[in-house]
Amino acid sequence: MQPSRDIHRLIEIMAALRDPQGGCPWDLEQTFASIAPFTIEEAYEVADAIERGETGDLRDELGDLLLQVVFHARMAEEAGLFDFGGVVESITTKLIRRHPHVFGDARDLDPDAVKALWALIKAKEKRERAEARQRAGLSPETAQHGALAGVPSSMPALTRALKLQEKAARVGFDWEDVRGVLAKLREEIAETEAEIAAESRETIAAEVGDLLFAAVNVARFVDVDPEAALRAANAKFERRFAHIERRLAETGRSPEAAHLDEMEALWREAKGLEPGRR
Repeated sequence: MQPSRDIHRLIEIMAALRDPQGGCPWDLEQTFASIAPFTIEEAYEVADAIERGETGDLRDELGDLLLQVVFHARMAEEAGLFDFGGVVESITTKLIRRHPHVFGDARDLDPDAVKALWALIKAKEKRERAEARQRAGLSPETAQHGALAGVPSSMPALTRALKLQEKAARVGFDWEDVRGVLAKLREEIAETEAEIAAESRETIAAEVGDLLFAAVNVARFVDVDPEAALRAANAKFERRFAHIERRLAETGRSPEAAHLDEMEALWREAKGLEPGRR
């Protein structure tokens, strides 16, 4: 079997890998649940390639992510649920339905009007899904309800906090301006300090959670993606710490053998070498 630019070849390869007669033993034993972590991992690797500006890596990582979609679709087809064509039909239907300003009659809308229309269409879709669940005989507990419904619990915690806050804000549960959010952040810092002083492990964890949630709210108010901001902060920390290691290595030492004051000085040196440092 030869490589190809045709999506059908990828589908054929996946079918061959899942063939009970002569397929790959590892691929054959996989399930939706066992593959899900790999799907999430591949999405992060796509984001990483974008941040690094590596377009060659981006092409490869997008291929890996596409494979995950094909893998799930193949398992669904084997179970008689849907196939890859059904996945394509579902997303094309959704895109056409959610863009009446492109494919329908709602023309000449400004960005704010487009965003408002998108929210109305999604709300209508949610009602229709709930009605379909009821017709299917699903219990009320199975269907999602309320203003915060539809935010997957498996989503990264920072991103999920952002999505929950955005949904609450849409129904009016929000701060008037960023000053209130900053005041809340300072309040959570004070409460965390108090619990640390009291040495209560359970309440410390709860207060740290509240502190992180408030920090996400600050990011939302200043239009910053908290997940991307933290990834950037992680990269900055790695870069500066690597500078400390390199400078110590010049004298034949490691961080374990250095004094904290010396490492702090090298940290400031690393900051000074960065353009636009803060």
